Amino acid sequence: WHFLNFKRGKGHAITDKSMDSVQKEEKRSGVTRDPYTLNDPSALAIKGLGQFKRFRIVTEFRNLIDNWHISDFHIANARSEEDFDHAEHLSTRGDNIAQVAQYLHDHHPDIMQKICNTMKYRVPGISKIETEKTIDDRLVLKFQDGSFKDPFLAKYMSDGTIKMFAYLILLHDPKAHPLLAIEEPENQLHPGIMYELMEEFREYASRGGQVFTSTHSPYLLDGARIEEVYYLVKQDGFTTVKRAKDHNDIKKLIKAGETMGDLWMHGHLEGASL
Repeated sequence: WHFLNFKRGKGHAITDKSMDSVQKEEKRSGVTRDPYTLNDPSALAIKGLGQFKRFRIVTEFRNLIDNWHISDFHIANARSEEDFDHAEHLSTRGDNIAQVAQYLHDHHPDIMQKICNTMKYRVPGISKIETEKTIDDRLVLKFQDGSFKDPFLAKYMSDGTIKMFAYLILLHDPKAHPLLAIEEPENQLHPGIMYELMEEFREYASRGGQVFTSTHSPYLLDGARIEEVYYLVKQDGFTTVKRAKDHNDIKKLIKAGETMGDLWMHGHLEGASL
């Protein structure tokens, strides 16, 4: 069913109804779609109509898209010392990681403690993570190694340590994004923690979000269930998306105890490039 259908500034939209009510009414007797014309034919209808309360369903969908999170994490950005400010959610580039850590420490101490406990397990030697406000109103992130008296600033920590902490901050956000997209999360991380990372993606999705990730890591793939795996096949200039669970041989091999990562590495995902 279509709640919004526009072309070159003209089309139809459903007014004064929520997504749930439209789905119920559409099954019973249908829903009225009113005609509208935008002043600018090049404008996106979802952007324009989505700002008015009368277009409830359009607004709901626009808000859904606005809250998608595409992670484009950069280690260099996470190492920087940012101005002391308020931030509840990690930015796409991760340049406000210290502010979000401070927010979780102040408002969600149980979540911050869980993150710190996980870091202690994932990164041997880490005993404490904290933020500190400098005299020039900047916020720095500090990691305490139990073998040293003074903590290390984020800029002196390894890429893997910073990235692991950023992912934990992102995946333990008290308000999950409806869609979280991460490209190749295995970069800079130890292969041994890929299975746990996949479990955390799954846990995040169970809280109401959806996680979409691309990978070239067989170790990360080993943590995925067969119904969660899609692979791309390129042929004659076109790309086809296939589901692993639709492949009978893969299903039999998984049932026999093989892992998804090994099957991929040995060419059982036919046409999927390594």
